[in-house]
Amino acid sequence: MEKKLGATLKQATKAIHAGCLERPVYGEVSVPIFQTSTFAFPSAEEGAARFSGEAPGYIYTRMGNPTVHALEDSLAALENGRAGLATATGMAAITTLFLSLLNHQDHLIASDCLYGPTEVVIESELPRFGIETSLVDTSKLDAVEQAWRPNTRLLYIETPTNPTMKVTSIRGAAAIAHRHGALLAVDNTFASPYLQRPLEQGADLVVHSLTKYVNGHSDVVGGMIVVNDEQLYRKIKRVLTLFGSTMDPHQAWLIHRGVRTLPLRMERAQENAVRLAEFLSGHPKVTWVRYPGLPDHPQHDLARKQMDGFGAMLCFGVQQGLEGGKILLNNVRLITLAVSLGGVESLIEHPASMTHASVPPAKRAEAGILDELVRLSVGCEDFADLRADLDQALNKIP
Repeated sequence: MEKKLGATLKQATKAIHAGCLERPVYGEVSVPIFQTSTFAFPSAEEGAARFSGEAPGYIYTRMGNPTVHALEDSLAALENGRAGLATATGMAAITTLFLSLLNHQDHLIASDCLYGPTEVVIESELPRFGIETSLVDTSKLDAVEQAWRPNTRLLYIETPTNPTMKVTSIRGAAAIAHRHGALLAVDNTFASPYLQRPLEQGADLVVHSLTKYVNGHSDVVGGMIVVNDEQLYRKIKRVLTLFGSTMDPHQAWLIHRGVRTLPLRMERAQENAVRLAEFLSGHPKVTWVRYPGLPDHPQHDLARKQMDGFGAMLCFGVQQGLEGGKILLNNVRLITLAVSLGGVESLIEHPASMTHASVPPAKRAEAGILDELVRLSVGCEDFADLRADLDQALNKIP
């Protein structure tokens, strides 16, 4: 049903036009919310044909919905992928991916620094199904090779990582996975498809928490898996439909609305992030800053090659460690103390006690998630106001 766009269109154009209905119902410019649980068949024969897969068309919203399909088509276009699969949350996308691709006695390799709940699923839940797991520093490809086993079926990476901002070579990771006959999945949430498109660099699957940059307004949750291979799509679609982690039409409509301003928001937030990273690097109460756009970032050159920009996420350490971080968080006035990221408003949080509190302290330290680390999601406010707020709060640290 969706209007197909040329692959040569730029990202800003795709963000606005991808996913529009090919044949509008009443000439509407915005995709309607098809808030229905089921769809009527014109005949018994047509209903049977749809169920058998011999005819296109909608049956039941858990199995497919025009509004949800429009969002899937939009994200697939932005990622230059074949098809998207929308899910109820970002974690639903991640768990659906694992449950679709991994079997008993399979082995998974993943980045040692991940979104906290993802790591918990990998380390605590997948082993219950007989799935072996290894967490390694995937920014070091030698470590990936050393962790490989004959039964390794999937390499799963975040790049940049949450919250340490490490960058992994997507092309390098894909080469390793494919040489061993395995798949590469990339969590592209931090960069968004506006700044990074892993499928173009050899990845087999891309996963997003649409809650973050793609939606961009901190008012709805959602997830997405994008693939290039039709068989892979059908395999994941079956599991997604059966397990019921699919997205609601109204949810999809809200996120699709956010997609249209993704380029504008990313450009403004990224501009602020670059300047704030430079400001924090020179602040006397800040001990270090990790932002891929800074020349001293360990993977700065790699980020320049595989990303179209450095994004709007950064982390930094403060003097007095954990206590200094608490002082900072308790004294910001404009920046919001909250988890999540990617909204138009700037958000600040302490991963060790918040988003990554479920990860054992020893593993946090090994992955570089130090007690002094503060994560900042830079929004679209005026830079001068953000700088002033951070400055006054940091200066309260003894």
